[in-house]
Amino acid sequence: MKTKRKGRVLSALYIAICFLFLYLPIVVTMIFSFNSSKSLTKMQGFSLRWYGSLIHNGSIMKAVYVSITIAIFATIISTVLGTLTAIGLSKSRKVLRETIKNINNIPIMNPDIVTAIGLMILFSSIGMEKGYLTMLLSHVAFCTPYVITSVYPKVRNLDPALANAAMDLGATPFQALTKVILPMLKDGIYAGVLLAFTMSFDDFVVSYFVTGNGVSNISITVYNMTKRTNPTINALSTIVILVIAILLIIINVMPAMLKNTMKKVFAVLVVAALGTMIFSGLGSNSKTLKVYNAGEYIDTDLLEKFERENDCKIVYETFDSNESMYTKIKSGAEYDILIPSDYMIEKLKKEDIIKPLDWGRIEGADGLNPDIMDLAYDPGNVYSAPYFVGTVGILYDKTIVDEEDLKSGWEVLKNEKYKGNIYMYDSERDAFMVALKACGYSMNTSDMSEIEEAYNWLIDQNDKMDVVYAGDDVIDNMISGNKALAVVYSGDAAYIMSENPDMGYYEPDQGTNEWCDGMVITKSCSDDDLAYRFISFMYEYDNALANSTYVGYTSPLKDVADELAETEYEGISSYTPGFGKEKNEVFRYQDSKLKSKFADLWTKVKAYSK
Repeated sequence: MKTKRKGRVLSALYIAICFLFLYLPIVVTMIFSFNSSKSLTKMQGFSLRWYGSLIHNGSIMKAVYVSITIAIFATIISTVLGTLTAIGLSKSRKVLRETIKNINNIPIMNPDIVTAIGLMILFSSIGMEKGYLTMLLSHVAFCTPYVITSVYPKVRNLDPALANAAMDLGATPFQALTKVILPMLKDGIYAGVLLAFTMSFDDFVVSYFVTGNGVSNISITVYNMTKRTNPTINALSTIVILVIAILLIIINVMPAMLKNTMKKVFAVLVVAALGTMIFSGLGSNSKTLKVYNAGEYIDTDLLEKFERENDCKIVYETFDSNESMYTKIKSGAEYDILIPSDYMIEKLKKEDIIKPLDWGRIEGADGLNPDIMDLAYDPGNVYSAPYFVGTVGILYDKTIVDEEDLKSGWEVLKNEKYKGNIYMYDSERDAFMVALKACGYSMNTSDMSEIEEAYNWLIDQNDKMDVVYAGDDVIDNMISGNKALAVVYSGDAAYIMSENPDMGYYEPDQGTNEWCDGMVITKSCSDDDLAYRFISFMYEYDNALANSTYVGYTSPLKDVADELAETEYEGISSYTPGFGKEKNEVFRYQDSKLKSKFADLWTKVKAYSK
């Protein structure tokens, strides 16, 4: 008896641990949605501010609409296609049936990225404009195989004489299908519906590559929001969790009573979604400007302001890296204005993707800081207008790090006093920049012996220091003071320091990366006049001030940078980075051979273990 009781206790404990592992992250997300501060790791008081921010965030509301409507339509279409295909397979010859089943398994077993790239190339090759329709077709394509897989086993269990018996009793073939066959398959169809809706609503990878024209679902929007600390994500996640929980309770507690009601609600949702999709384009502005920018890299209120002032529509899309932006451009996607980084501007220039600027058509350019003009990646700024500028440096906790240690420059990142207390930026070029500068070399070197020495520096650092490679999550971690040292961009440093006064920023004398992101006009631009007006708009003092305040990076306009250094970011040295230092450089374009070499070494650095 004691043994059985002990066994039951252990089983209950295992179940509790399992559910704790599954649901603790969800509970934490919900708790932090009520945090009064921007921190994603420290509660600093109760507030509903992020729910208010969510409601007034137009881009998120549009993303919710896109996700729901795409999921509904994709579920309906894929369920119909999948069910009919499953029934058809049951009547097919064995060779054809097995062949189709094997083909059906390919998209299920395929990695999402392969499916995404394949669909992107398909739409580009047939000249289909990417947007809502391409996303919908893609979702139908990857949902249908799951419906077939769910329904087919139920079809196999049916008595093949049922349909014939129904028709012998006077039913038409259609009535035999709808009144006899489909009701017998309802369990498999329901399973397929749930799978299709869940996969469509949750999809990111495929959606990211096949969308365009400013169409984003929740997954894409949330992904772009994670580039900076944005607690609105928690509020959105909490609402989604609560809606799902309420629906599950209703379905399980009151199924009979709500059976017909749910059907009516579903029908209304479908009709409303169709109506909105059909009529959303009516009355739209004739002038459209397509802008492609990094995620969380503009004050979106400025986009609405530009639309009002110029009676136009901005189709605004975001990318997570210069490389993904380049991939999408090369796949055939067309935009009017791109906002890439310096080395990518050089690459786009070499490949004749962007056109020279007519500076006579750009108003406000006389206020640009001369220190950030005429840099090596674009001599004379023939092709690019500066957007934001900054440097890479060392963020340090002033209560832990001895400022004397900082005099060693990048070598402080190998000071064993700070072992296990360092974030390195999870970026191939930035990590090798640190190592190359620490070794006394140019960060744009192509000398293999110098590159190997930098590689050994990074390996030695890994071996001695137990460094953590972090991406944009370094922002919230350093606001919370989780490490003593971190390699960060100056704009991120400014934001962190404004939230945590214990932090300081240092640019080593060995030199660092001076980066500049710029606005460029593509050769496929459909409205040059509107594109130049957008660049001029971003150079208006009030707009540049609002944009720089919102994003946290240094404005290329000298007066704006000086204003913020004395007000919003007063006392934060990183807001006005040390451009012009003797050993500072900008990243240059790497040819494929050199890039491949760095990529191979970076893989070894990340895979290194003692």
